[in-house]
Amino acid sequence: MSPAMTAEPERFNIKGNISMKQIGEMLLRKMSFSEIVMGNTALVRGMIEAGTRVVTSYPGSPTPEIAEAIKSIPKDERPFYFEFSTNEKVATEVAYGAAVNGHLATVFFKSVGLNVAADTFVQLNHMNIIGGMVIVLGDDPGANSSQNEQDNLHYAYLSYTPLFEPSTPNEIYTFYKEAAKLATKMKMPVILRLTTHVCHAKEKVIFDAWQPLEFDQTPRFDPENGPYVPIAAEVFPMKAKALKKLEEVAIEMNRSVLNRLFNNGNKARGIITMGLPFLSLMEALINAEEKPDILKLGCVYPLPQKMIKEFLQNHKEVKLIEELDNVIEKEIKALAYDEQIHTKIIGKMDIADWIGEYTPDKVYHMLRKTWPDLLPEKRPNKKNFPYVPQRPPQMCPGCGHRSAFHAIKKALENTDITVADIGCHTLGFLPPYKMGELLMCMGASTGIASGLSLFNDSRKVVAFLGDSTFFHAGLPGIINAIFNKHNITLILMENGTTAMTGHQDHAASGRNFNELTDKIPVRKVFEGLGVKHIYEIDTYQQNKLTELVKQAIEDKGFSVVIARHPCMLKFTREQRSKPGFQARRVEIDQMKCKRIYECIEKFACPTFTRNDDGNIEINTDLCIGDGSCLQTCPATAITPPEIV
Repeated sequence: MSPAMTAEPERFNIKGNISMKQIGEMLLRKMSFSEIVMGNTALVRGMIEAGTRVVTSYPGSPTPEIAEAIKSIPKDERPFYFEFSTNEKVATEVAYGAAVNGHLATVFFKSVGLNVAADTFVQLNHMNIIGGMVIVLGDDPGANSSQNEQDNLHYAYLSYTPLFEPSTPNEIYTFYKEAAKLATKMKMPVILRLTTHVCHAKEKVIFDAWQPLEFDQTPRFDPENGPYVPIAAEVFPMKAKALKKLEEVAIEMNRSVLNRLFNNGNKARGIITMGLPFLSLMEALINAEEKPDILKLGCVYPLPQKMIKEFLQNHKEVKLIEELDNVIEKEIKALAYDEQIHTKIIGKMDIADWIGEYTPDKVYHMLRKTWPDLLPEKRPNKKNFPYVPQRPPQMCPGCGHRSAFHAIKKALENTDITVADIGCHTLGFLPPYKMGELLMCMGASTGIASGLSLFNDSRKVVAFLGDSTFFHAGLPGIINAIFNKHNITLILMENGTTAMTGHQDHAASGRNFNELTDKIPVRKVFEGLGVKHIYEIDTYQQNKLTELVKQAIEDKGFSVVIARHPCMLKFTREQRSKPGFQARRVEIDQMKCKRIYECIEKFACPTFTRNDDGNIEINTDLCIGDGSCLQTCPATAITPPEIV
């Protein structure tokens, strides 16, 4: 994306072959050095150098690799405490509690995680956070792994919280240290907004020397530093303090080194941008004969108004290249109006400018729309590439959710309503299962199902929920369904891990990020809540699961089926790492196969391939030999798994 980016293999890449021990050694290196790392890895080194003492999180793309880098450091050598909390709100509260006790704290999560944390987050800047606090936010333009592409800059404005936005791994490292410095100095929260490809980009980063600090372990919380209780009588004074801090930050932002001016001597045209769009802009301008001047903002809120004012005054036209919503555009136009600056300011020009990532191609076309003479017209590519079919996401070979959906579908009628939740099992809405016709956000399935059950005596309502989401946000909806006697069936899809985001542990896993811990079994939680109808079964027992679901939906009130099977991706990875592992797979007995195609059309394991002649074959690269498919073949043509 930029000349600084490189395709050179990362010797200390947490996704590569280098050992976790070597990654940890790199992150704790005391001498200055440079290394090719991904943005998420660079962030951890920034945390260490800044003297961060407490880090919390709930996993969500694009941020899980931050935790992987932290995990590479042995617990007894780790210079800060880290935990995966049960959800983003709790993670924010743990970090806040540590920060008001005098420790620099950081919380990180993905874009929609801020929605979960918002009730606490929006109040943080009203508090005197004596240790300082950094919120690392993994936003997701393009919705690479999210149900929307919300622009979380709105939250910065809502909460009066400064926001920095880096473009590269180098900037992630330096911006984090600047954010920590500002947060500590001003005793406030600061947002470090990363986006998907900034998190995952790789670049040679120059790291400073680091010496471990001797930390004062004395608890420093003092109510005299507050108030910390936002009762009505304190709301206005606390808000006034937050606004006063923001004014002071705005003054600093005008002289911050995080904002950069690229002076190309073009008084006619200028561009204001930030973050990843800046890299796309630099690539799009490679063939421009007269490059516009560029003001790259690192401090996105509060804006460096003095710099922007001078930039506007020095150019006849200024184009704003701002990913997602036109938040900054409106503020800059308001500034120009107040200051009576008559520069032509060009923001978003059509709906397409509001949607998706600002890739180099997209920015190129935006510039062509704005200034047709700036860039040469791209010639259409006349090469004939072979058609590549779409590859929709799908559940892994052997996934217990596939067996569950195959069995549950047989228990339901076409008129029954099924409600999905967030997790690997969300993919059940795709053909051929078509299970989960509504989806909102984590933990919402039970509440939505409860609403669908009202004034409904003819259509059974079934909700799905994962075991990690059960602890994250599922319990309130469940308690509400029990309390208000809603007539629904909940199918708890238990695979023992937070599978979708990289197999992080949860409260029923028997360990947390740091050590073994007592399990909190989901069945005992249901029993403790007073649920009377609880059934549980391994999902590979498909016929039995079908019968249990039929029974559960006949029960009056709230009923639960715990459909359990380990995540097979995690399980097989663990098995392969053991000495003596031998791969297994099933085969198709072509003499027995009747070409009924239940394996392809109803069970739909990606292992099965239908050839042009109609024969079914096994993709030997995919089959894990779990045998869950055996019971799905009416002709018993699938042979039991054998060692290969």
